[in-house]
Amino acid sequence: MSPAKRVTIADIARMAGVSPGAVSFALNGRPGVSDETRQRILSIVEQNGWQPSSAARALVGAKANTVGFALARPARSLGAEAFFTDLIAGIESRLSESKVSLQLRLVSDVAEEMEVHRQWRSSNQVDGFIFIDPRDDDPRAARIEALDARAVMIGSKPSPDGSVPSVWIGDDAVAETLFSYLAALGHTRIAYVAGPADLEHTHLRAEVLERMASDGVEGEVITTDFSPARASAVTRSLLSGRQRPTAIVYDNDVMAVAGLRVSQEMGRAVPRDVSLASFDDSVIAGLINPSITAMTRDTFELGERAATLLLQQIEAGANLPSVEGPTPVLTARESTAPPARLD
Repeated sequence: MSPAKRVTIADIARMAGVSPGAVSFALNGRPGVSDETRQRILSIVEQNGWQPSSAARALVGAKANTVGFALARPARSLGAEAFFTDLIAGIESRLSESKVSLQLRLVSDVAEEMEVHRQWRSSNQVDGFIFIDPRDDDPRAARIEALDARAVMIGSKPSPDGSVPSVWIGDDAVAETLFSYLAALGHTRIAYVAGPADLEHTHLRAEVLERMASDGVEGEVITTDFSPARASAVTRSLLSGRQRPTAIVYDNDVMAVAGLRVSQEMGRAVPRDVSLASFDDSVIAGLINPSITAMTRDTFELGERAATLLLQQIEAGANLPSVEGPTPVLTARESTAPPARLD
């Protein structure tokens, strides 16, 4: 049996005995048809389960009532990071209040992400975009301007030209808090196991650690792909060297847990032989033994603020000023202590 033919506006018009233009007026709440005709058309639409195609929506300029979030992360690592679970929950919570849906797509890189944005925009599938992981000279901002779309960047400092407003986080201040805490404990060799090198927050955090050289802190930065496998390999290498760090800081909680496991496998007691800390917090980080020192932020609220700013821009039809995200605070736990030895 062949699939049922899709009901079109022309079919609705024929069944209602009116012109296709009258159907369009009725569906969009515009004057030009009587109340009786409008009700007859809407009744036929409901009976036939008609939905506008994306092409039709694009032609009439109707809102899609959907926000797009293309995320360049491996599916397996995404599921393991509490940050994204909480962030997406916060976004969804705010969008649902306005009866707006979230369209999530996992992509391999920024190039694919921008192509997805183009496809979504050209077919009018979304009304705006949410970005994350800002990069130096981020190409996505210019693409969004070319698409004449509204967007919000999570994590970036406000751009000078205001091209894409952000819910920003002062990553340099966050790094200053965590690295300075370790230095105050007496750590003079600190390794930072970061994410990809092109991310804005990687540079900001690394610069803070580099500046601490004037205070006698020897810092080392190793970039990774955020995966626990890579974090494990880096940790094993760091703890096998002759000049081992007395403290290791990871970009997220999953990497920190992986580093803790490697430390224990190698017989390096935490925190006696090496202190561990994370720039992201989670329930697991607080429950594991020893619990992991971390920068704690309300990631659910971060998602809510991003969704709120985007919805306000969609309603206004223009970019709005950036807003500050929830301020992370240091949660000191069992994984950090003064170094027992420096050899």
